[in-house]
Amino acid sequence: MSVYSHEPPMDADRVSSVMASLPPQAAIEGLAEVFGLLADPGRLRLMAALLEGGEMCVRDLAAACGQSESAVSHALRLLRLNRVVKVRRSGRMAYYRLADSHVRMLFDLALTHVTHDDGGHSE
Repeated sequence: MSVYSHEPPMDADRVSSVMASLPPQAAIEGLAEVFGLLADPGRLRLMAALLEGGEMCVRDLAAACGQSESAVSHALRLLRLNRVVKVRRSGRMAYYRLADSHVRMLFDLALTHVTHDDGGHSE
C-alpha cells in the first residue's frame, strides 16, 4: 500500500532566502526579553507617562500612574537594566526618561496598532 502526499512541495529557494535574512539568535532572544518586559500594564503605564511628560521623578510618576513609589522604583529599575529608560541624577533626585527615539517609536506604533479601528473587519 503506497502513501501519496497531497502537500505542496517546499519552496526551497524561499526557505533558504528567509533563513539567511533572519536576525541572529542573540537578537531574537533580546527581542523576547524586551517584549516580555513590556508585557506588564504597570510598566506600560509608566512608559506612557514618560512619553507624555518627558523626564519625571519617581514621586511624580507614582502620582501620575496611581502606583506606589516602591512599585514605580522597582519597575523603573527593570526598565533601566533593559535600556528602555535612562536616569539622570541631580543631587538626591533621580529623573527618568525614555531611553531613545526607538523606544518612543516602538511604544507609539504598538499603541497605534491596538487603538486602530479596523473598520469592523475581523479575520
